[in-house]
Amino acid sequence: MRQDMKYTIISGTNRNGSNTLKVARQYREILESKGVEAALVSLEGLNLNEKSEALVNLEKEVLIPTDKFIFVLPEYNGSFPGSLKTMIDLSDIRKVWWGKKAMLTGVSTGRAGNLRGMDHLTGALNYLKVAVHPNKLPISSVDRLLNGKGVITDEPTKTAMEQQVEEFMEF
Repeated sequence: MRQDMKYTIISGTNRNGSNTLKVARQYREILESKGVEAALVSLEGLNLNEKSEALVNLEKEVLIPTDKFIFVLPEYNGSFPGSLKTMIDLSDIRKVWWGKKAMLTGVSTGRAGNLRGMDHLTGALNYLKVAVHPNKLPISSVDRLLNGKGVITDEPTKTAMEQQVEEFMEF
């Protein structure tokens, strides 16, 4: 594993106070416990109606330098949020995405953990020449797994998250 890899975690929704961001923060803590720093990108408050100055700065400072992306995706109508798709569509795809790697985790209050959304994003990322790690983790009933502090404490889920990160670090 190369120690100079740059990681970015993307919370794939612009919804304020989302469970997605809580899970994304937990992934950041897992990486930090392994000695890996990671940027955390939230789409909350980001103007996605145009290629805004904030998005250009996000690209330049965070997305372009990133080698490996971790996407945490909520289930929106059997797929992933349009805000994430719009952010991808507005980006400079050759500089931001081509030749990079991604790991996907789906979250939902239902029982499938956004399996379909992860498949949809996999197809889009593969089109953008991003290699997607095969261990895609669906986290179902996320609203029941998060404790009062917004942390997943369920041991099997925590173990699956840690194993997924360890595999992705070697990917």
